[in-house]
Amino acid sequence: MSERVAIVTGAARGIGLATTRLFLEEGVRVAMVDRDAPALREAAAGLDGVLALERDVSRPEDAVAIIAETVAAFGRIDHLVNNAGVADFGPIEETDFARWRRVMETNLDGVFLCSQAAFPALRKTRGTIVNIASISGLRASTLRVAYGTSKAGVIHLTQQQAVELGEYGIRANCVAPGPVRTKLAMAVHSPEIIAAYHDALPLNRYGSEEEIARAIVFLSSDKASFVTGQTLSVDGGFEATGIGLPALRPD
Repeated sequence: MSERVAIVTGAARGIGLATTRLFLEEGVRVAMVDRDAPALREAAAGLDGVLALERDVSRPEDAVAIIAETVAAFGRIDHLVNNAGVADFGPIEETDFARWRRVMETNLDGVFLCSQAAFPALRKTRGTIVNIASISGLRASTLRVAYGTSKAGVIHLTQQQAVELGEYGIRANCVAPGPVRTKLAMAVHSPEIIAAYHDALPLNRYGSEEEIARAIVFLSSDKASFVTGQTLSVDGGFEATGIGLPALRPD
């Protein structure tokens, strides 16, 4: 095992779990954070070099505890991956303030709180922050007024972190996934939605959790040592398509 230590929030499933496994393959110890205790215990079972922390990133006291417990267990923090998030899709007129805050408190407040709490430890190691946004934070779409706005905030927060923390050697970058073939997405995406996404994506397929994880681990690594303040869209070319009218595409 190397000395490096990563914190991955939202680690019980999906992109967070895939990122945890990839870090472990590289010899990085991982504090796995999630508020879903049963799922977290199941995900951490059988994994060596992990610390499972049942915490809610939207609570300031939990963010502080995540950092303290990780340092107590592993002695240092080199990488923070702010992956925890919630999705709530619906029309603007049906998005009341309670729904808005439920999304914001995890997707945006959680990123701020965990990063703020981790700063002293990351300063010691000249560490990295990778925030997980979404293609919905880069291009608007229907039914995502809270979700898309929260992810746009994450992208700007990442730039703020990069310009303010760079003098301490801390790099901050953002990954914006496009459509990803998670169990949740496949459960709620109808055949019509899947076909529409395939038509809109130049690579003509959904991404995988592992493909997103590779981008996260790369941005955390020394291979990206001069990269900071950037948003990497891992989206199969979705952002690049613009309007992308099907009638204007070649057969």
